[in-house]
Amino acid sequence: MIKALEIYLVTDGNGKEAVEFYKEALNAEVISSLTWGEQIPDCPAERAHLLMNAQLKVGEQRLMISDENPDFDYKHGYNMTAAIIVDSVMSAQEIYSKLSQDARKIHLELQETFWSPAYANLEDKFGMMWQISTEVG
Repeated sequence: MIKALEIYLVTDGNGKEAVEFYKEALNAEVISSLTWGEQIPDCPAERAHLLMNAQLKVGEQRLMISDENPDFDYKHGYNMTAAIIVDSVMSAQEIYSKLSQDARKIHLELQETFWSPAYANLEDKFGMMWQISTEVG
């Protein structure tokens, strides 16, 4: 079952600055903020400062922000995605199978990550960017 549909902003190396900006502009509360260096063992020094994920509470909604993965080219227009938060791996699989049909690009196939038992990132057949993330419990 879908738990939430959220906005995910992707920045070009200035994610921490964006967190502070949106915190002030939207009167948001920073729930969490983690860098690559804090999360990835043996992270290369040039990536350690990059924002892996920040979560802000804006009213009753969650806004997520991260810096683009340096392995991908940052492109304007690809810097906002919809994040579908589901409550089970089965729900993630079901949604992934539908959204990935005729997808323009699968950036990350549905798989277990250290933050989610089932996560995927893709550009659907209409060019819309989607993240699917599972939060159990």
